[in-house]
Amino acid sequence: MTARIDRRSILAGAGALLAMPSASFGQQSWPQGRVVKLVVPFTPGGATDVLGRLIADKLSQTWGSGVIVENRPGAGSNIGTEAVAKAEPNGETLLIVSVGLATNQYLYSKINYDPIKDFAPITMVALVPNLLVVRNDLPVKSVAELIAHAKANPGKLTYASSGVGTSLHLSGELFQKLTGTKMVHVPYRGSAQAIQDLMGGRVDLIFDNITSALPQAKAGAIRGLGVTTAKRAPTAPEFPPIAETVPGFDVSSWFALFAPAKTPPAIIAKIQADTKAGVTDPALRAKMDALAAEPGGWTQDELAAFLRSELKKWGDLIKEVGIKAD
Repeated sequence: MTARIDRRSILAGAGALLAMPSASFGQQSWPQGRVVKLVVPFTPGGATDVLGRLIADKLSQTWGSGVIVENRPGAGSNIGTEAVAKAEPNGETLLIVSVGLATNQYLYSKINYDPIKDFAPITMVALVPNLLVVRNDLPVKSVAELIAHAKANPGKLTYASSGVGTSLHLSGELFQKLTGTKMVHVPYRGSAQAIQDLMGGRVDLIFDNITSALPQAKAGAIRGLGVTTAKRAPTAPEFPPIAETVPGFDVSSWFALFAPAKTPPAIIAKIQADTKAGVTDPALRAKMDALAAEPGGWTQDELAAFLRSELKKWGDLIKEVGIKAD
């Protein structure tokens, strides 16, 4: 007896098989034969650039395919960020970005991208604490003493930053809001000159990236008072969190990977998994430790939730204080 053959079942099965190569097999082999571009929206040499190059090298090794870093600085990271927002969503153009993705829509009168709608979150690469440091001859040796001194001298203390709207600037603004103090902001084009002026006594304090401030603090050229993160930094456990004195104070310089919106989910998942494996690799971990960077490797959902929380926190503060970068 011959079994009946269901012609519709055969056709349906054949259709499914024909559809599989482009969806499954192509994603399994990605990015073989492709060059992936990682856009850094800042000049070479800064923390975003250094961390971007570390993760690009690691992903190149993992994939056996080139990951090149392209620096596209300008307009507070808006130029490079916009370029990625408008790139083809095929996984070949990625963005490593910091707090500007959460703050620029409030700092600038107009930007040509939406931080939520135009990007697919991939993963956090690293978080770096800021370190509150003061000039050596400022008569304070703790965060509590700094607050008391600032309240006794309203509008007289100066705090430097690496520019309007940076995490260094926002650390100072949040500190003033939560402590009820009033200081004068002195923006620089980078933190290197700001640290030099702090050591020279021309400004009073700065909430600088721990990577650049810690060596000077350890050498005694400036005085460290506390880290901006809610927990002590493993690389500088001698400095207490500012939050121990100022509840609710929690600021990190963070560096995360994003792709253009509508990038295939399977490609996003692969980049996330390979980046997570990369930042936990002992060799890369050692390099990140040298930068006082806490490795990330978050899930896409964790990064998406974090970005929304940063948009809320800094958006409220920027609008309240009236900060503008243009």
